[in-house]
Amino acid sequence: MATAAEEPPGPQDPNLTGTRKNASSEGPSTSMSQAMKKTIGHRGINPTGETTYKKTTSSALKGAIQLGITHTVGSLSQKPERDVLLQDFEVVESIFFPSEGSNLTPAHHYGDFMFKTYAPIAFRYFREMFGIRPDDYMYSLCNEPLIELSNSGASGSLFYVSNDDEYIIKTVQHKEAEFLQKLLPGYFMNLNQNKRTLLPKFYGLYCVQSGGKNIRIAVMNNLLPSAVRMHFKYDLKGSTYKRRASPKEREKTVPTYKDLDFIQDVPDGLLLEGDKHNALYKTIQRDCLLLQSFKIMDYSLLMGIHNLDQACREQASEEAVAGAVEQRRPQKSLYSTAIEAIQADTTSKGSKDTEDKTGGIPARNSKGERLLLYIGIIDILQSYRLVKKLEHSWKALVHDGDTVSVHRPSFYAERFQKFMCNTVFKKITLKPSPTKKRRAVPHGPLKKTAGSGPLLSSQMSNNSQQLSLQHQVSYETREDIDGDNITQAGPPDLLPKNLLASNAIDNTVEPNEFVSTIQTQSNSQETTNSVNINKMLNKSMERSTSNR
Repeated sequence: MATAAEEPPGPQDPNLTGTRKNASSEGPSTSMSQAMKKTIGHRGINPTGETTYKKTTSSALKGAIQLGITHTVGSLSQKPERDVLLQDFEVVESIFFPSEGSNLTPAHHYGDFMFKTYAPIAFRYFREMFGIRPDDYMYSLCNEPLIELSNSGASGSLFYVSNDDEYIIKTVQHKEAEFLQKLLPGYFMNLNQNKRTLLPKFYGLYCVQSGGKNIRIAVMNNLLPSAVRMHFKYDLKGSTYKRRASPKEREKTVPTYKDLDFIQDVPDGLLLEGDKHNALYKTIQRDCLLLQSFKIMDYSLLMGIHNLDQACREQASEEAVAGAVEQRRPQKSLYSTAIEAIQADTTSKGSKDTEDKTGGIPARNSKGERLLLYIGIIDILQSYRLVKKLEHSWKALVHDGDTVSVHRPSFYAERFQKFMCNTVFKKITLKPSPTKKRRAVPHGPLKKTAGSGPLLSSQMSNNSQQLSLQHQVSYETREDIDGDNITQAGPPDLLPKNLLASNAIDNTVEPNEFVSTIQTQSNSQETTNSVNINKMLNKSMERSTSNR
């Protein structure tokens, strides 16, 4: 399973797939003889079945890389620390490794070769920015044999991964290495401003010169950890022209799908929480702006998807699942995981979805299944040169120019952002919690519940006080209107006896019933007072008439 930041796989001869050092144990066959006649770029297979690059065997290349890095990192540690200067980006150091050894180099059986190191001071500064110590860097790359990955890119590049799963070593072409050298000052400036980025982290650029051939290699961060099984893998560019995995690619255990496959398989996109979606959008926007300023195009987003729920089901059905999330070794480099690269807050305590030590971004699919995403922008060493301009012009004549992958950098960056942030990654719309909808009704019916006795009694006393104040206001108003006639019926501000007796109500009576009882009694008392006043007025009129 490929765990590197690979280039999009192109058409391959099926006989070349998976033929590596293990192929030497197989007997010669017709298919093997046909495979030896074909190469992909500079990559091929020798008669023994071993992979070659520019006619140099993979085992010899790995040994030369480890010898060269051991020497250059060790000699660099003896140089004093200082600031990076402009001329440091153009320095190239060379050391010759004869097979019989020398005063500076050990003896080896890989044949004579020359090892070159580009901008050693600048790359040392880059490694320090990401918290990589020289001894850890040398131990990861040189202590154990490098692991060759089975999948190669369309250009025929070779990929190696360090034994601790930290670094990827990729062979690059002469134009790509030359472009990276020119890119270093701007790359240096960008890293000083923003260490959290989805762009590749370059830790070193070297060259092995053997048999008159120059094999240039770049050391980068590993995007897809091998300790985590990738259930799906996509290489996305935002274009649709011929962006579908080939039938030969689909036959692999974990094929690398493309844009049209993603649109068909995941029409609803991948759902992220609001803060993570915003952080991812800002990171992609900043990275695309930088790539556009350097006139870089034809880059893509490599994404590995680990389905946590599916892994749990697989683990339940099997005693040991190789794809389950395992305990990973402590990581030596900073800002190299996906969750660190998008500027999301990794220190906050979240749900179980975010409790991951492998650096995946928590997400969900349309089915609600928990996912971990491992993403990064790859293939950034393609500038919009004359060859690319001609390629775009030719494809635009045959097909829609806006759908092809090769395009001018400004249009490519805008299309890339829209596709990633609108089609691939979508924001989860959180529904309001049902508890927030429940509001306390101020004048609603109160029901006695367990343990609410004192609260109800206090509310009853408050209601009684408010009722008394209302009665006082009503009697005083009536007294002002009726004048002296009302005073003959007694003081109106005193409550009747039956009303006072009603105050000795049992606490078990509902508060609303208590209030209604008081209101009914007060209304009957008002009626009685008005009848007495009318009787007194009638008697006084009769007396005055009899006197006359």
